[in-house]
Amino acid sequence: MKYTEINVLEEIEVINPIFIEALPGLGHVGKLAADHLIDELEAVKFAEIYSPSFPPQVFVGNEGIIESMINELYYIKDLGEDNLDIILLVGNTQGLSPEAQYMLCKDILEFLEKFEISSIYTLGGLPTGKPVEDPQIFGAATCEENIKKLEEVGINIRSNDGGIVGASGLFLSIGKRKGLEGSCLMGETSGYFIDAEAAEAMLNKLTELLKFDVNTDKLDEKAKEIREMLEKAQKMEQELLNRSSASEGDDLRYIG
Repeated sequence: MKYTEINVLEEIEVINPIFIEALPGLGHVGKLAADHLIDELEAVKFAEIYSPSFPPQVFVGNEGIIESMINELYYIKDLGEDNLDIILLVGNTQGLSPEAQYMLCKDILEFLEKFEISSIYTLGGLPTGKPVEDPQIFGAATCEENIKKLEEVGINIRSNDGGIVGASGLFLSIGKRKGLEGSCLMGETSGYFIDAEAAEAMLNKLTELLKFDVNTDKLDEKAKEIREMLEKAQKMEQELLNRSSASEGDDLRYIG
């Protein structure tokens, strides 16, 4: 497979949807927030995305059933006061290399062009290196108008303070070149664990921006599920590293 494979499960009709990206990142703040939205608002999955840029592995789930490395697209219609249509991008991985990240983000945006996206929001974590009792939400945007919208709901503007790496930055950059404006929301997190508090703080700001309501009571439960998934992924990645560092000719005795 030399390209991004997008399998459409359902043909959908949406009107100038907002695109929200929330792939795994620091503290899994964005992923946790988006997964919670999908569950609470009963979003519908309409496409699955596979790529050679994903890690060369699978998860082994319940009763030995494998789970692929995957990104997924969901949609929600008529959300909140403004009856917004939303498309959400979630998954269990990002691309492994810078080149793969660019290719994947570009391919996904090109696939979404037919839906005439109105704007982009990317969700991620902002590392503090230490525990945060009351996580704040910081933001950046592609234009002054979006900066003002972030400020109106009390989001702190991140200025002259590093970059936004991975999908959260690339979707905004590539989108801007395609004429799409967007914003990134970043929740303060130590980055050392799955951060349900930062995800809840992010959801509070996102719902205020987009004028809809969602119950956040189940975020802690979702954080536990993601933590278990990540522990599996980290164990598998360590096994891959151990195998690659073994001297040639060793009897590795593994299934692969």
